[in-house]
Formats: sequence, structure tokens, C-alpha cells
Amino acid sequence: MAVSKAKKIEQVEALSKEFQGAKHGIVGSFAKMTVEKDFELRKTVRSAGGKYRVLKNTLAERAAKGTAVEEAVKSLAGVTSIAYTSGDPVALAKALSKYAKDNPEYTFKAGIVEGRVIAIKDIDALANMPSKEEIYSKLLFLMTAPAQRLVTAINAVGRNLAVVVNQGVEQKKFGGAAEGAAPTAKAEAAPAAETAPAEASA
Repeated sequence: MAVSKAKKIEQVEALSKEFQGAKHGIVGSFAKMTVEKDFELRKTVRSAGGKYRVLKNTLAERAAKGTAVEEAVKSLAGVTSIAYTSGDPVALAKALSKYAKDNPEYTFKAGIVEGRVIAIKDIDALANMPSKEEIYSKLLFLMTAPAQRLVTAINAVGRNLAVVVNQGVEQKKFGGAAEGAAPTAKAEAAPAAETAPAEASA
């Protein structure tokens, strides 16, 4: 059944709103896609935080005007699908690159990153980059590692000091100095006591 003009306009407007929020996307194509494979592809895109649509080329061009994906959907031919996201483009590229390797019937046409069109070969390069989560994890490690080392060093100094003090107490190194001081005081006091009568008799 033919789609009315009003319905087409409604579809374009709805799709345009979705594209407005997209910063990144991957335009693809497929041949002889089964229902099961199509479901798997949509699930793959959702797991990467994206949305997926199969579009008529003219509809895609109209809906994409003024959006980040506009340049990528111009002059398309054949079956066209687009996976798009406002989140992590690396996660989307990783998910679709893996799917494409497992399912050769799905191929790439173009990619969009921050509104810029990238070549098909660059999609694979994007897929090999670390994701935002991996980058954040590495940054967090780099930020916390010095603090952890400082805490470890301080704890080590405290433990070493405690060991030294404990050894000193056990070997009576600290008490020995006080006991050794008493005879010296007595020795110094003795001559004074002996000389006192001599001075008195004089």
C-alpha cells in the first residue's frame, strides 16, 4: 500500500528530530538479511547505546538536512541502514565492525564522527581505538596511582619506625643511656665531698 504524502512528511519530521540529537553514525547496507539477523543487528546497536533504522534513500536525505549525518546520506543507492548515537562513537564502531565480520552480508557505506564524514577504512580504525570507558579507567588509574604509592610509602615508614623503636626497647638501648648517667653524677659529686673538710680545716 502506497504511503500518503502526509504520512511521508510525518515520517521525515520524526526522523529529523532523531537525527538532530545524533553526533555520530554508521551508514550501512545489507543483502538477503533474515529476520533473525536483522534482530541481532538491532540488538548489537542498542547494546552500544545507539539506534538503528532501515531507510529509503530519499527519505533519509530529507530527514538528515541540517543534521550531523546530512553529508553521509547524500546520493545513496541500494538498501540503506543507519546506526546513530549521541554517545560513544567507538563503542558503536566496535559493535558494528564485529557484526560485519561475523555477517558478511552487512557492509559499510560511510561513517560520521562529530558531523564529519569518514571513509569506510576509518570505521575499522575507529573500532580499534579504546572506548571512553577504557580511557576513563586508564586516567583514573594514572590519577590514583601516585596517591596509592604515597600512602604505601607513608605506611612503610611508619612500620619501619615502629620496628626500630621496638628493637631498641627490647635491646634496652633507650634505658641504657639513663642508667649510665647515674654513676657519672656520683663520680662528679665524690671529689666535692672529699675536699670540703680540707677547706674547713684550713
